[in-house]
Amino acid sequence: MNAMPIVFVVEDEESFIDAMTVGLKREGFQVEVARDGFEALDRFDDVNPDIVLLDVMLPRIGGIDVCRQIRKRSQVPIIMVTAKGAEIDTVVGLEVGADDYVTKPYRIRELVARMHAVMRRTPNEVVAPTESNSGSLSTSIVVGDVCLDPDEHVVTVAGELVNLPLKEFELLHILLANAGRVLPREMLIDRVWGSDYVGDTKTLDVHIKRLRGRIESRAGAPTRIVTIRGLGYKYERTKPS
Repeated sequence: MNAMPIVFVVEDEESFIDAMTVGLKREGFQVEVARDGFEALDRFDDVNPDIVLLDVMLPRIGGIDVCRQIRKRSQVPIIMVTAKGAEIDTVVGLEVGADDYVTKPYRIRELVARMHAVMRRTPNEVVAPTESNSGSLSTSIVVGDVCLDPDEHVVTVAGELVNLPLKEFELLHILLANAGRVLPREMLIDRVWGSDYVGDTKTLDVHIKRLRGRIESRAGAPTRIVTIRGLGYKYERTKPS
């Protein structure tokens, strides 16, 4: 990563562009700007950003579609920027791969705190792996027919490769390493998004939903990642039938 991390601001409102550029430069970021979806996708590889601030409402190609296209070629952190009260856009953005969202209007300090939280890359801070099925410590974590290799960033379910975005991979890593234990929501958020995360818990819930969709036989009736109402989530030790 560069000494000054590059933030790719994809926004068409000049007033927000000016304010963000000044504020983010003051906070130590190098700022690159695209004013519509086509420009963002065209310049993405050249900019090679460390993080993307992506407005939902963009001319030519909307932010949701831009996010979807970026996710096909990169796991760069993406924060969606939405209009006040646009809850549907927020959920869809998280569904297609965004890491977090902020709502206009926002304070630059809150925005920067969210940016630092999603830019964290701390796989070594997850809870220590449990023993493998063979009874000895292993780099890979195996629970039932799910195997996760943190070094190779590989997950298989019943021998089939499953591609996971980074945040989902980190969530599954923690859940598998603590299979059978109830993990509080606050702990999961702290481990994956950082202790300075200032958003709500919707981000965690959407990522859990997406993760279930990738590893559960029936995401609507999960048997691997179960919800413990009022507490958090637990990965069941027993292999689903």
